[in-house]
Amino acid sequence: MKNLYLICLLFIISACGTPTTEDRITFTQVDPFLKVFRESNFFPEYDETEEVAAGEHATFQFAVRAALPLKELSAQVTAFTNEKGTQLQSSPRTGFVDYVRVGRQTPDRAKDAITSLSHYYPDPIIEQNGQSVTRDVAQPIWISVPVPTNAEAGTYKATFSLKGKMGNQTFELKKEISVKVYPIVMPQPDLWVTNWFGTSPDKMKIFNGGKEVEPYSDVYWEMVQELADKMKECYSNVILLSPLEHIEFEEKDGTYTFDYSRFDKMIDIFHRAGVLKMLEGGHIAGRSGDWSSQFAPYVPQYENGKKKLVQYPMESEQAVNFYRQFIPSLAAHLKEAYPEVLYAQHIADEPTSDNIKSYVAIARFVKQQCPDIKIIEACHTHDLENILDIWVPQLNFYKEGYDFYRERQKQGDETWFYTCLAPQGDFANRFLEQPLIKTRLIHWLNFKYGATGYLHWGFNQWFTGNDPYKETTRMNEEGGNTLPGGDSWIVYPNNGKLYGSIRLEAMRDGIADYTLLKMLEKKNPELARELCRLVVFHWTLYDTESDHFRNIRHQILEELSK
Repeated sequence: MKNLYLICLLFIISACGTPTTEDRITFTQVDPFLKVFRESNFFPEYDETEEVAAGEHATFQFAVRAALPLKELSAQVTAFTNEKGTQLQSSPRTGFVDYVRVGRQTPDRAKDAITSLSHYYPDPIIEQNGQSVTRDVAQPIWISVPVPTNAEAGTYKATFSLKGKMGNQTFELKKEISVKVYPIVMPQPDLWVTNWFGTSPDKMKIFNGGKEVEPYSDVYWEMVQELADKMKECYSNVILLSPLEHIEFEEKDGTYTFDYSRFDKMIDIFHRAGVLKMLEGGHIAGRSGDWSSQFAPYVPQYENGKKKLVQYPMESEQAVNFYRQFIPSLAAHLKEAYPEVLYAQHIADEPTSDNIKSYVAIARFVKQQCPDIKIIEACHTHDLENILDIWVPQLNFYKEGYDFYRERQKQGDETWFYTCLAPQGDFANRFLEQPLIKTRLIHWLNFKYGATGYLHWGFNQWFTGNDPYKETTRMNEEGGNTLPGGDSWIVYPNNGKLYGSIRLEAMRDGIADYTLLKMLEKKNPELARELCRLVVFHWTLYDTESDHFRNIRHQILEELSK
């Protein structure tokens, strides 16, 4: 009887065969809007052809999960080729999506906020092969395909392959992916986009893998170049630089001389990278105390050979003397050296009704020295008529004062908007807890409500002494506000290089959507507005269902192709 049992068992094993690699590994193409969590174990099948205009990017996402640890993973994409054998002349970028911690929930969470049981959210795109994955843990893989502006219309196919080891066994999994390129060329976006970045010693140290960076050293300039190149990827075209930080000053008997060499080198790097159509002059004043205190301008002084910025009231002899010389000199230098670059000057960040008097005094003094200079500001008040040229209200303030800002536009002013740790709730923002599509929809709001620019303070504002991969939130100890995960940065450091993120990709694609909507508006304004309305119903109500979104995009591309 025992022998008979063994014979039967051997027969069953022989009949069933040894489990194959495919039996042990889940390898699936998934919706690129889907946030795949480490604990995810169900991946809805997705095999759509990505539809784009020439000049856009096509995005794909895969997920892999196995019952055994995976090692030495590498991802490759063959050339995209159409039925005639013509290849897309582009270099697809692949990366493994990493996870970052959100230790503090956003206080006013959206109704559709995503909750991770582990508090870890997918975001950085690690563009390196050799990834290892723990057993029973999901790993998303990201593919971004830049479509050249001269791409011939048609459908292009490629093969995505994932290679690696499971135990001692090597494997290779393959999947065909496809892109349909419409006979449309998307122009360079004209939406003004600024992402404020930091090059202070503490930021550069994190950027450089924990190693100190001497300001203006060769390593410093290499990392500034890396910032410029990464901004190019997301259509940034406005750069914030502080004249007070990068210009050297010398004062003798009340007369100043100015050395613009470092300032110009900063400008040149961003200009050559193709991301500098407008230069924002960094803030020349700040609050003299708490949030409600009055503004006072900074005057540079040197102490033991080191520059420091000292605040003086605008009416003081020190402030008047310095800015009476500095503003005309700066304006003349920029006009001569960079005549093709627009310049706008910040005075002080986020003025409110409490400190409006001091803000107006400083701005008027600046205008007296150079009447043609444009003033730009992220503002919390309307009491700046005939002072601001470029209004940048927080998105919720833009909503509340929409009629006022539309009137300012009619009078010749520009209106952008910005997001930061606010607004929260159901407003679109860049938070990690939000569905990925909502970061993309920020720029549908630009189109729907006529804001011609977007500002965000947090490109690489990593916390001092903190690993950006291990914690993305922080408490503002003065006001008790939570800095939500995703607010302070959208790129990640890698020993002097930068990794992008799935949110950076969503932002880039949202700006492309804005550009296509503007193209459609010229052709059929009523249809453009209606298609936008079917995605963004109002300020805080959006249809974020991904198939619906792609259907609307399809209609835009079809109409533009006629």
